[in-house]
Amino acid sequence: MRRPSTRPRHVGPASREALHAAWNNGPRHGSAEAMMRRRWLRYLLFGLLASGWASSLSASQLPEVSTEDALIALERGWNEAFYARDVAFLESILADDFIVTYDDGTRGDKARELALAESFNQRVISATQDDFIVQVYDDAAVVWFTLRVVGIRRGQEAEIVLRYTDVWVVRDGRWQCVSSQSTRVNPR
Repeated sequence: MRRPSTRPRHVGPASREALHAAWNNGPRHGSAEAMMRRRWLRYLLFGLLASGWASSLSASQLPEVSTEDALIALERGWNEAFYARDVAFLESILADDFIVTYDDGTRGDKARELALAESFNQRVISATQDDFIVQVYDDAAVVWFTLRVVGIRRGQEAEIVLRYTDVWVVRDGRWQCVSSQSTRVNPR
């Protein structure tokens, strides 16, 4: 099981109006088509806002984002994308030669991870990622963290705690995950 993020998403007033108008003029909120439309609207809106903001600043005015913070953001994005079944995002951050070892000892690859995300249908009540440790080695990095998930399993509320070790490398100017290992630990 991959990891969700519980961080709320904040949208400014102008953005809310644009999204509300687009959503209300489109298909019903619960349909797959509506979900896809909302996702693409978010990407479009974010891209427009980010490109407009970034282009109005000189290079010296752009905020510094540490490599560690960027990798933690990618890990959190992976969580959000997995539970939202956003296969396109996962496709962009997982290397083609990605190998994963799941908490039960089985191995998978990029295709399996994408298939798991696409078919995800479990109910997650809460999930938190913490205890991040990031070690950067030039164009490679290792990210360690703990994931605590509370969800419904076989009709009962259950907690799962996993420790992750993910290996990232820079390819074509961007970070991609080449390996992931999860280990189940006893909840506190």
